[in-house]
Amino acid sequence: MSIWFVEAPLAALNATSAGTMVEHLGIEFIAIDGESITARMPVDQRTVQPAGLLHGGASAALAETLGSIGAFLCVDSAQFDVVGLEINANHIRSVRSGYVTGVARPLHLGNSTQVWDIRIHDERERLVCVCRLTMAVLKRQTA
Repeated sequence: MSIWFVEAPLAALNATSAGTMVEHLGIEFIAIDGESITARMPVDQRTVQPAGLLHGGASAALAETLGSIGAFLCVDSAQFDVVGLEINANHIRSVRSGYVTGVARPLHLGNSTQVWDIRIHDERERLVCVCRLTMAVLKRQTA
């Protein structure tokens, strides 16, 4: 059973990133299954802080990207918009190079809100960051 209202191929998800911060940070959607969506992000000059460690804001951007796309895929976009309400990030481990991978899974898919759990790991599968994202589900206004 799938949580998705819309099934979207990875190529289509990655194409939506063109010209956005998602593309600038090098975030790439790499997997989607019946209940989660996965993306990776390079740890390079675009995503590190001056000390050379993965920037916490980059981790939050990866998490919000995953949760926002996940939320969008769970609603009928002809009737509803989804927008972020709150994000919380706990930074567990530092990373200096390579890639980090985030996996987003819903904790709650309601009529007016969604809550997403996003776990970010390094290439050795060590937990780097845990995020919780709350999304509002808004009825589209008719003209």
